Amino acid sequence: MAQPQSDQRTLVLGGARSGKSIAAERLLSAVPGVVYVATGGDDAGNAEWAERVAKHRARRPASWGLAETIDLVPLLSSPGPPLLIDCLTLWLSRTMDELQVWSELTRADLVEDRIATLATAWSSTPRRVVAVSNDVGSGIVPADPGTRLFRDLMGRLNTTISLASDEVLWTIAGRTLPLT
Repeated sequence: MAQPQSDQRTLVLGGARSGKSIAAERLLSAVPGVVYVATGGDDAGNAEWAERVAKHRARRPASWGLAETIDLVPLLSSPGPPLLIDCLTLWLSRTMDELQVWSELTRADLVEDRIATLATAWSSTPRRVVAVSNDVGSGIVPADPGTRLFRDLMGRLNTTISLASDEVLWTIAGRTLPLT
C-alpha cells in the first residue's frame, strides 16, 4: 500500500451552516473524478431536505461521482479517486438508527465499535479523503439522554478522526482556519 501524502486525510469541522461543506468542496474542486459520499440518506417526501440536497448537487462539478452510503469502510479501504464524505454527523445519526441505539441507549458500545473501525480505515486509506463533520458540543447540554449520548458520541467521533488526520480545519462564519 502506498504511503499517504501529507494532506491525504483532512477533516473539516464547524457548526451548522458555517460553510464547512463549501470549504471541503473547494479543497477538491480542481481534482477530477472525486467521489462525493453522501451519508444523509434519502428522506423521501421531505421538501426541506430535498432542497438541501439540490443545493449540494448544484455546487459540485459534473465530473464528480456520487455514492450514497454510510458503509464508509469499504470505500476507505480500496484504492480509487479522492473521496469527499459529507458528513460524519449524518453517518453517526444513521449508524445509531441502524443499530437501534436511539431506543436502547445501552447499545452505545456498538457505535463505539463502528467509530473504531471507521478510524482504522481512515488512518490507512490509500485515497485522498476529505470529511465534513459538525461540532455539536459547544452549545447547551441537551435535555434528554438520547441527544446527550449523540453529542458525546459526536465528540468522540470527531476527536478520533481528527487525531488520525493529516489536516484539521475549523470553519466558522464562512472562514476556514487550520487547527494545529
